Amino acid sequence: MAGAGGGGGGGCPAGGNDFQWCFSQVKGAADEDVAEADIISTVEFNGSGDLLATGDKGGRVVVFQREQENKSRPHSKGEYNVYSTFQSHEPEFDYLKSLEIEEKINKIRWLPQQNAAHFLLSTNDKTIKLWKISERDKRAEGYNLKDEDGRLRDPFRITALRVPVLKPMDLMVEASPRRIFANAHTYHINSISVNSDHETYLSADDLRINLWHLEITDRSFNIVDIKPANMEELTEVITAAEFHPHQCNVLVYSSSKGTIRLCDMRSSALCDRHSKFFEEPEDPSSRSFFSEIISSISDVKFSHSGRYMMTRDYLSVKVWDLNMESRPVETHQVHEYLRSKLCSLYENDCIFDKFECCWNGPDSAIMTGSYNNFFRMFDRNSRRDVTLEASRENSKPRASLKPRKVCAGGKRKKDEISVDSLDFNKKILHTAWHPTDNIIAVAATNNLYIFQDKVN
Repeated sequence: MAGAGGGGGGGCPAGGNDFQWCFSQVKGAADEDVAEADIISTVEFNGSGDLLATGDKGGRVVVFQREQENKSRPHSKGEYNVYSTFQSHEPEFDYLKSLEIEEKINKIRWLPQQNAAHFLLSTNDKTIKLWKISERDKRAEGYNLKDEDGRLRDPFRITALRVPVLKPMDLMVEASPRRIFANAHTYHINSISVNSDHETYLSADDLRINLWHLEITDRSFNIVDIKPANMEELTEVITAAEFHPHQCNVLVYSSSKGTIRLCDMRSSALCDRHSKFFEEPEDPSSRSFFSEIISSISDVKFSHSGRYMMTRDYLSVKVWDLNMESRPVETHQVHEYLRSKLCSLYENDCIFDKFECCWNGPDSAIMTGSYNNFFRMFDRNSRRDVTLEASRENSKPRASLKPRKVCAGGKRKKDEISVDSLDFNKKILHTAWHPTDNIIAVAATNNLYIFQDKVN
């Protein structure tokens, strides 16, 4: 079952219903000269979809909050405005290895909300931090031992006992680091995933996966270790890892060889022996010098139901049924027209780009990025797909997104774009889909685009 590589019609997939995606907002500067620190490196909605977090290469986390419905502005529902901005990570230096540790945020994961505050995990290459984001709209006044300006009072001048009172103040959103999980990874962290038990989470680097308790920072348990005794025998690395959304003992990790291993933590403390092994047999006729590079999996995501998982390699998105290891149940071509360009993509290093993928709420549609600021959507029910573009040129409020088509060769039609004119510096690596509504967030270099359906 394969999704076509073309462009779909005017309606866009979102799980069976045809409707128009339209522009909602764009965040970030419109400058042509983009500072490296401003490039967005991760995007993540929280469990309710009311908060949207982005991390960038400068180590900053920006949290946007969804506006509630406003009668004077009926279309403002669904708009996201800045809620909190904080510096999550700073550049560091590893003196033992004489290596600089970048401040770039590799991943953000929200914890399920337990009270009025929100918690998120953010990680760079080496250190994971747990942040608390909370609101304050009252302050205490009338202390006995200090004046209103904070200076200590002379105890001998205190003649009466005062009861402090809480007074209203302007709303303040505070971000404070609650835990720092460090010194557990020799290699660069590529994934973090919160367990469904809400108490533990995993972190994965190139060769190991560690299990942490959210309350304990000074130790973690190594649950997967694929490091060979002799590093010259190294043939593959871990590229992504994720916990099952409902079964707290199940996790998957993908490899640079295009395979996925499912592990059950009940079977043994060290999950080096997988429970299931997902691999698609290679077609010998299509083998080339680039086969191994383009088969490397850059992202793996369980469906919300937990029945399926999706993997993204360089040219395609595959959907796997957890009960069938031999081959994927769906293969969707993302940009098959690039197969003839692999040589030049290898020379400019684009072939090593790591594209992410995401599910919509009901698991009926999937989304992933491409080049030229294009992103692709695939409807799993109707087998239709569409190519859309994140562009400021089409950024009028509620403006419908026009499906784009790429011409791979031969005679180019009027509304098609030639594969030779694609801009490979404009790439959409990070996307996120609202957990319940048809609202999507797409990171294009330093800009965050938010699109929604016409009826939202």
